Amino acid sequence: MSTVNLPQHIAIIMDGNGRWAAQRNLPRPQGHLEGVKRVEEIVEEATKAGIKVLTLFAFSTENWTRPPEEVSILMRTLISVLNKKIQKIHGNNIKLQFIGRRKGVPAEVLDCMDAAKELTRNNAGMILNIAFNYGGRLEILDATASIATAVKNGDLDIQQIDENIFSQALYTKGLPDPDLLIRTSGEKRISNFLLWQLSYAELYFTEKYWPDFDKNEFQKALDDFKNRERRYGNVLPAGK
Repeated sequence: MSTVNLPQHIAIIMDGNGRWAAQRNLPRPQGHLEGVKRVEEIVEEATKAGIKVLTLFAFSTENWTRPPEEVSILMRTLISVLNKKIQKIHGNNIKLQFIGRRKGVPAEVLDCMDAAKELTRNNAGMILNIAFNYGGRLEILDATASIATAVKNGDLDIQQIDENIFSQALYTKGLPDPDLLIRTSGEKRISNFLLWQLSYAELYFTEKYWPDFDKNEFQKALDDFKNRERRYGNVLPAGK
């Protein structure tokens, strides 16, 4: 596949697992299990396409308000998937990273995440970035606190603070900002996801629920992106 006009970094809000299950009179956890299958498929397609970074919104800080049984299932699912798939991820030269707050995440989940991250830390292929226990506003608050502490300790002059300094204080330090945000399920909002990083991203919304977002739907999003004019606030030259 040609990499011309492809996004370097794609972020995805994987929405609609529960509604997918409800439409089929299935329990909500079944929707999450089907969603895991799509994760594997889309990761494979993104790797083939030459995408440099893929960020998936897996679990938000607001998701803790869901029924305890569902939250427990989601935690167990993450552990199970990582244990089963990490060798394949590693074998495909994918570097696995996680962004979000660690506080509040069960120790067994953190241990599993840390082991997967350590195994793949030297891989040079696509970066698979999982947003887990993540909230965009909290990320900005954490970055602000980090910068304020550096100023207070004399490690940073307040006059040095600029967009680059702030970006390096975010969870996504070292990663390019997303070029494309995909959200499934028909909802047209970013839901507290990568609030700073999405400033100039192209937004793609689809009615498909996440369990139905297969490689063909992914290709549709890439084709749509190729036809976008990205101006970053500039005016197109005359005749364009």
